[in-house]
Order: sequence, then structure tokens, then C-alpha cells
Amino acid sequence: MDITSFAWIAWLVLILIFIIIEMLTLDLVFLMIAIGSVGGLISGLVGTPWWGQLIVAAVLSIVLLFFIRPPLLRALKRGGDPAKSNVAALIGMGGLVVSTVSRTGGLVKLAIGETWTARLATPADGAAVASPAAELVPGEHVVVVSIEGATAVVTPAPVPSGADGITERSAS
Repeated sequence: MDITSFAWIAWLVLILIFIIIEMLTLDLVFLMIAIGSVGGLISGLVGTPWWGQLIVAAVLSIVLLFFIRPPLLRALKRGGDPAKSNVAALIGMGGLVVSTVSRTGGLVKLAIGETWTARLATPADGAAVASPAAELVPGEHVVVVSIEGATAVVTPAPVPSGADGITERSAS
């Protein structure tokens, strides 16, 4: 008996190893190599010599890696979670002044219920500053324009349409 007659066992072991590695990496590389190995196994079962089996497995793996894997990855990433998280979720969020907010500090309670240290935005922050107010008093509404460390940079919230033009801002 020739040892090449048992090549199918080697192919099955390789396929199993590649599938196990793929389950650990989840990058679709080893899945493509495992499918290429299936091609080598099938070619061996139809009587192809060992070197032909290797060529079939290598060519099939390369074709799958370069032409099938990229569209599969795009399809998998297309369904990503569109919800903003972390700091990105705070930008544009409304809040209420809890302790007087000036250009140096203060406290605001954001719409999610968290109280953050805050400061007024300046033109240097790159934000369109709605008004040149020196400070915002408790009860005023604000909008977060950026986050700097643990500080929310805020501007006064725009007056809702239909309002009578009277704001809660006190004269300074």
C-alpha cells in the first residue's frame, strides 16, 4: 500500500485545523484556505496525484482569498450598528444648566441623565457661538458641541421655533 492513498486523511485533518483557526480569528482567511483544502481533498478522491492536489488546493485558496473574501467582508460589515456610542453620542445632545456655566467651568445635566462638568464654547473651539453670553445660569438649555476629556463644551440651545422671543437668560 502506498502512503499517498491515505492523503484524504491528511486533507481532513488540515480542513479541521483551518476551521478551528478560523473560529478563533473570524477573519475569513482560514475559511478560504479550508475550502481550498476541500478542493484538494476532492481532487485526491478522483485520482489526482499528490502534487496536483496541492496545486488545486493552492489555486482555489488564492482565488477565494482575492475574489470571494473581500465582498464577504464588505457584506458582513455593512450591517454594523449605526448607533453612535461613547463621546460621539454626546455631541449634539441637549442638557440643562445645573450650576452656572462660564468659559472656565460649571455643571450641566445631559439628556441621558448624567451630570457633566462643562464650559462655554468659544470661537476658538470651532463652534458657531450663538451668543456672546459670559455665562449661563441654572435652568437654561444647552447643546454639547464637543467633549474635552471629562468636560462638555456647550453653547446655549437655540430658541425653539414658535417661541415668543423671550429667553430665560438673565441680564449680566
